[in-house]
Amino acid sequence: MYANQLINEAEVQKTWGPIIEEATGITEKSKLSWMSKYCHYHNLNESVYNTVHLNPNMNVQGMNAVTLPGNPGSMDAFSGQTTGSGDRPFSLLPLAMQVAAQTVGLDLVPVVPMQGPMGVLTYLDFVYGGGRVTDAGGIATDSAPLLIKVKADVGTGASWTVDQVVYAASTATNNAAYELTYVGKSRIDGYQIFRVRGNNTATDLTFRQGEEGYEPIYAAVANGVAFYSDAATVTVAGTWDGNAEYVKALEDHITGFSGNAFEKNNVSAPFTNIDGVNPYERGAGEATPDNIMGLSLFNKSVAAKTYQVAAAVTREQVQDLKQFGIDAVAQVEAVLVNELTQSINKYILDRIFRNGATNSKNVSTVEGLLLSASFGDGTTTVNVGGFNLGFDNTGANVTLGAGSAVTNVTGGGETQGTIQRRMYTKILAASNLIATRGRRGPATFAVCSGELATAFQDIAGFVPYPLSNTINQAGGSLFPIGSLAGVTIYVDPNMAWNDYRVAVGRKGDGNSPGLVFMPYLMAESVETIAEGTMAPKIAVKSRFALVDAGFHPETMYYTVAFKTFDGVSFI
Repeated sequence: MYANQLINEAEVQKTWGPIIEEATGITEKSKLSWMSKYCHYHNLNESVYNTVHLNPNMNVQGMNAVTLPGNPGSMDAFSGQTTGSGDRPFSLLPLAMQVAAQTVGLDLVPVVPMQGPMGVLTYLDFVYGGGRVTDAGGIATDSAPLLIKVKADVGTGASWTVDQVVYAASTATNNAAYELTYVGKSRIDGYQIFRVRGNNTATDLTFRQGEEGYEPIYAAVANGVAFYSDAATVTVAGTWDGNAEYVKALEDHITGFSGNAFEKNNVSAPFTNIDGVNPYERGAGEATPDNIMGLSLFNKSVAAKTYQVAAAVTREQVQDLKQFGIDAVAQVEAVLVNELTQSINKYILDRIFRNGATNSKNVSTVEGLLLSASFGDGTTTVNVGGFNLGFDNTGANVTLGAGSAVTNVTGGGETQGTIQRRMYTKILAASNLIATRGRRGPATFAVCSGELATAFQDIAGFVPYPLSNTINQAGGSLFPIGSLAGVTIYVDPNMAWNDYRVAVGRKGDGNSPGLVFMPYLMAESVETIAEGTMAPKIAVKSRFALVDAGFHPETMYYTVAFKTFDGVSFI
């Protein structure tokens, strides 16, 4: 869905698959698939299409000397600038394959190769329709959708109740253009969802669903505009804290939309009485027009970003290291590959933890649920001080659960093993939470520090209270150490030993929400001879995009944190 050029993926994998497998030892089907496509695009970028001149001494112009283009000076002077010779640095495909094979972060996110430095990411969603929420292209319309979602403030100490009715208008003199019935809060972001009915006059509420209101919905429901508790007296009940938006049918499914809750005569408690959730009787179904759903297609521009690093050696190093059987240039290139690999890994993992912290914050706000836990011997009662989950997608540091009680894990058969086993349960709960909120499936991986990995390995064979796992108890594992209830546990060697956060996530397929890694040039190497020293110098560059795809990519990740008190430890 991301490509601009159609390719025969089966033929591409048939051509490149054996080469990649032989060069890197990779046999995983999904990884061979995206690496084969990357190699194909890479080859297209590098290929000269077998076009060569066989008689350069005749009337062939040639390329002339290598020259760089001139500075245009201004944005409107490109046509007059000095042109270059069209040269570009060569790229080493084996180097790119080496970086891809060693970057464990690519095991955690789907990979969709880019054909160029810029692309368009296309995705779609179903929404509850029946009208518009914004002024499309400057053309005014007062047609409103049957459902909207908007953040609304009803005042300190007050809360929304299902079937609560308010009236909306951009000014009080407009006599309450819309009647809005509170349906419930969004399960994703906690915003309020309302059924919309047009209200042509303050006293006449006998209108049909989808009927046009007094003024455009985007004027009546907008940030800072008041809403009213009574249509006749226009008594202010609160203000909107944002603008109206469509309700997405997958994330926030409304049962009554296809049933009796939207029937024109059901104006009393449509979402709490039994008629609201029931299907239509035959006669009502025949007489009631269908409610409309819409398909919205969205584009997001994607631009490749760059990691680059260079290294140089002296001529003496090249000459003298040969007596030890060491190729100085090859060693430098290996260091550069490691630098790129580490940088890409950290970048991917940082984004995973940020999305997980964002989802943890949203879940805590909407549902009051926090899976993070603290363990002690009971002497510390209520003084957790909050769980630091790191930064979220907005750059804010997320701390949740301040003042929560410490779980007493001493006495009554509790041991260090039971503490470790409780962490298993939290990871399993996070996996199921991802499945229920994201509705794409359970988690597939978790990333933790070395100390927590040791605790997971220590309890892998816990006999009294077992949980299905394949965790390897052999020490020294750097990345995957096995799986826990279908969740593969990865160890991040760059995390602090006592960092007790765990990022649980689901690797998608490139067509679902979540992070998507889109490489343009995985690794490009340029080797030159420095003019001053005549010594070799190597520069390596990686260009890629890491995209937050979909409307709610954070729902594919969840970050959980653990704490210990009063001498209790995990290992």
